[in-house]
Amino acid sequence: MIIANVALDGSGVLFDIELVGSVIASIVPAGSPRGTGVEVLDGGGGVALPGFVDSHVHLTQWAAARRRIDVGPATSAADAVALVYPYARTAGDSVVRANGFRDAQWPEEPHKDLLESALPGARVAMTSMDLHTLWLSPALLADLGIDHPTGVLRDVDGLEAVMALEEQEDPAELDRAVLDATAALAVRGVTGVVDFEFADNRTVWDRRLSAGSPAVRVDTTVWPQWLDEAIERGERTGDVSALSELIRRGPLKVMLDGSLNTRTACCHDRYPGIDGDDAYGLLLETRESLFELVSRASRSGIVPAIHAIGDRANSIALDAFERAGCGGRIEHAQQILPEDIGRFAALGVAASVQPQHAMSDRDIAEDLWSGRRSVAYGYGTLHRSGARLLFGSDAPVSPPEPLAGVAAAVFRTDDDRPPWHVEEAVPLDAALQAACGGRRALRVGDAADIVVLVEHPEHRTVHDLPETEIRATICAGALTHAAAV
Repeated sequence: MIIANVALDGSGVLFDIELVGSVIASIVPAGSPRGTGVEVLDGGGGVALPGFVDSHVHLTQWAAARRRIDVGPATSAADAVALVYPYARTAGDSVVRANGFRDAQWPEEPHKDLLESALPGARVAMTSMDLHTLWLSPALLADLGIDHPTGVLRDVDGLEAVMALEEQEDPAELDRAVLDATAALAVRGVTGVVDFEFADNRTVWDRRLSAGSPAVRVDTTVWPQWLDEAIERGERTGDVSALSELIRRGPLKVMLDGSLNTRTACCHDRYPGIDGDDAYGLLLETRESLFELVSRASRSGIVPAIHAIGDRANSIALDAFERAGCGGRIEHAQQILPEDIGRFAALGVAASVQPQHAMSDRDIAEDLWSGRRSVAYGYGTLHRSGARLLFGSDAPVSPPEPLAGVAAAVFRTDDDRPPWHVEEAVPLDAALQAACGGRRALRVGDAADIVVLVEHPEHRTVHDLPETEIRATICAGALTHAAAV
């Protein structure tokens, strides 16, 4: 295949890119002589960049969320119940699934009794926007064998209950939904993802491939529950599946703390209005257990990726990397002490961040984290320190739209309000590199993972950058999306 008439940057100078198999074979001036019988994709004067990589998604959860009731607009627990009510009252024995609520600023707490009062006997499950909370009705709690005082399960308890719910679904139907979701990712210019789904991801993807091939490369994470098996099989991060070149083993995922919206992100300072042991958030691992996981994985060639949101959790995660003498990734890195910023680059720890979160969380961050010494959503500070940035969406927490993430990082606003902490803006070239999985530009010999945009993002504004047309997406040399030129 030849991708003809595309620029490689904002200059407008056009080139032809020849692909052989899954590799870029040559890049020559547009109109250069070419052989006959070669498939040609006309880029129409657009710009070709390395394909976007969403470095943090939950593929099954996003695929499922696309089919669920959206309760994101709810401003109270009662409002969320009202949004679900029309569907649940006619659902019979089916489980009603809803997604996207944000309860941190609700006037009342969600509770199973609210669901039972409005919808007696209904089987309802609502997942929060950040995936850290699952709100279940009494009937569904009973089905799952869960005895819980409120029906609101947070963090690990919530993840385990979500997994139990998924085990009740038809795996073939879920697999088809996920493969369809990867095609939707290709429309957005995505050529690769890191799948952080809480599951035995090797087994899941081995099964899923019998239903079809994904439209993107998928790096499958391993969670501590399945780490021993991965080590026994000799798996290492980057290993390609024997069943498909598009599936690779990804990093180890370790949950160290909770989230901002649940007030369980572990911080050095207490949360306002909370007393007792929970006032500083939640630690899900001890220092010793975290070190053991990090060191055991790294010795075996599996890169550790630690979920750390609060500043104390980030300090402890960096301590674990330093003690183990290895690099890795910190997922989210939303609040960091100034003295910890430079440790990312020094220790070889990448900051895997989600710029859209800074926009959706700006109000709750001001409520809960204002006046603290730590840097919140400090992407600019991390970049200036030399840290490696990787961008993702955490879908379904934020939509998997790479250009929206780039715009959020560069402009620090996604609405008509002034930029939020504009000093934390990231230069466009650095933001694009982070959105492309670390690749700066297309080069001969690189993987043929390419996105063609109608024009270079440097010519767009905060208002139209997220809507930039994706003309084509190529993954491993195969055309996975094409728009009419």
